[in-house]
Amino acid sequence: MSSGEAAKIVIATGKRKTSIARAIIRPGMGRVWINGIPIEIWPYEMARLKIMEPLVLVGDLWKKVDIYVNVKGGGYMSQADAVRMAIARGLFEYAGRNPELKRVIEEYDRYMLSGDPRRTEPEKWGRYSARRRWQKS
Repeated sequence: MSSGEAAKIVIATGKRKTSIARAIIRPGMGRVWINGIPIEIWPYEMARLKIMEPLVLVGDLWKKVDIYVNVKGGGYMSQADAVRMAIARGLFEYAGRNPELKRVIEEYDRYMLSGDPRRTEPEKWGRYSARRRWQKS
């Protein structure tokens, strides 16, 4: 990169339930950090595999960039879904909104780019939970 050329940096967000993830994607050598921890030593294996899905789908593109993700709120699987969405959106934007890449990602999981609209149902008054009522008989 010459001194007059600006580095391409993409910032993307992902949300799932109450988790919010912010991903910063910049040129690099394929490193991924989540809250300052490399993805290779992320403690929850199922969450790690879920986070790796968009990296596998985009092919060699992710080996040319470094991805820094900051995530907070929710549980660890909700955070994994938010991180996955942020990474997928960021790589899609970094690739120049490639329609072929969009087709591949949406064919795998349509919520990876658009977001999952499901939220918890609010608790109603006079009840223990959202649906449960007082037992009769």
